Amino acid sequence: MTAPDRTSYASPLADRYASRAMLTLWGPQLRYGLWRRLWLALAESQQSLGIAIPDAALDDMRAHLDDIDFEAVAVYEKKFRHDVMAHVHAFGDVAPAARKFIHLGATSCFVTDNAELILMRRGMQLLREKLIDSLEALGGFAREWKDEPALGYTHLQPAQLTTVGKRATLWMQDILLDLEDLDYRIAQLPFRGVKGTTGTQASFLSLFDGDHAKVRELDRLVTTRMGFAASIPVSGQTYSRKVDAQVLGVVAGIAATASKFSGDIRMLQAFGEIEEPFEKNQIGSSAMAYKRNPMRSERIASLARFVLSLEPNANQTHAVQYFERTLDDSANRRLVIPESFLATDAILVLMQNVVRGLEVHPARIRRRVDDELPFMATEEIIVRFVRAGGDRQEAHELIRGHSIDAARAVKDGAPRNDMLERLAADPAFGVPLEDLQAVTEPTRFVGRSPEQVVEFLDEHVAPWLARERADVEVEEVRV
Repeated sequence: MTAPDRTSYASPLADRYASRAMLTLWGPQLRYGLWRRLWLALAESQQSLGIAIPDAALDDMRAHLDDIDFEAVAVYEKKFRHDVMAHVHAFGDVAPAARKFIHLGATSCFVTDNAELILMRRGMQLLREKLIDSLEALGGFAREWKDEPALGYTHLQPAQLTTVGKRATLWMQDILLDLEDLDYRIAQLPFRGVKGTTGTQASFLSLFDGDHAKVRELDRLVTTRMGFAASIPVSGQTYSRKVDAQVLGVVAGIAATASKFSGDIRMLQAFGEIEEPFEKNQIGSSAMAYKRNPMRSERIASLARFVLSLEPNANQTHAVQYFERTLDDSANRRLVIPESFLATDAILVLMQNVVRGLEVHPARIRRRVDDELPFMATEEIIVRFVRAGGDRQEAHELIRGHSIDAARAVKDGAPRNDMLERLAADPAFGVPLEDLQAVTEPTRFVGRSPEQVVEFLDEHVAPWLARERADVEVEEVRV
């Protein structure tokens, strides 16, 4: 076994984060294997429309779709300074009967652009599988904890109660929105097809002696052979780079969903309410041995920031593709498109791991609820006071004074919120402590949260999983 090269830079996305499936998808073997399949589809379609390409040439191409000699390609590219022509010659070396027919009438973007579209579509499908897996895992979590009251937050300040399960449905709803966007984009993604050097199809019109119908049919045949419903209606040398922007918009949306989820988990872990999984031998800090840091959620946020920074790049590239195309997109896209997918894939590997191992601490959740619940119950306490014959305005003033004192006491170190005891002990208030405590049962303040969880899972999530669920290998978090 050859030892890895430790002297040259290697992307952390490959070494540490992305799944093997996504790494394989964007690897050179698959990409250049697609180029050869595109050349085969072109030759097969040309033959079917009357171009004199012998069967032996097609057989030769079919026999050598994946045995790519990358060393030979490198030699050719050094000579020609052109990656597509390097692969044309390397393919011709192993398929000599097809040599003179490979790339007939085509421009470089026939293979580069069409292959990129195939890779992006497959990449979206891989992301989709991981999203559905996380959706299913969160569905089980939401149903299990649908009744557990928890402190809600608006403006990062304590607000009305929700439940642990209801909060999980907010994460799930974002996933469903992403899945809908993914499905739309996958269905609408066009093929570049067979468009020629500047998109006019002039070389193919010459090849077919001016027969426009055959040129159109060639475009349709190749598109169909490569598994697409339609090609883009018109193009320059490239398909519109706006398509890249649309795809990366969906990919970045997934990263944003995961980042929001990870932020919630990080704060809940800081509160001690919910924690991400922590392995037996895992070290949280090299200095502070007791630490249990939310490193997975933090990594999600870190990678998501990277993905979100790449999304605007695609529109910036599209904006400067003057006339039929400029080449300043090429080196940029080699980085931006694969890394957007690889980083988002890494994010979802982490998200799968977190959602499958969330640890809930009900006692800590209840303690935080108890600290705030007396304040939330003040309106109903006022009603109790009035029913006992008191004055509403007087009750309001009494509660205001005792709530301020109780809040100050908690901030100054009191072990809990004793506002109810303060009110019950005040002769001017006159409502027994038992009555006040009955008012502050947490389940009275969660509204329809449990019902909303069940309705959301049954009416929105279950139909998705019923028609879409397939076994997905859960990738191990490598580092």
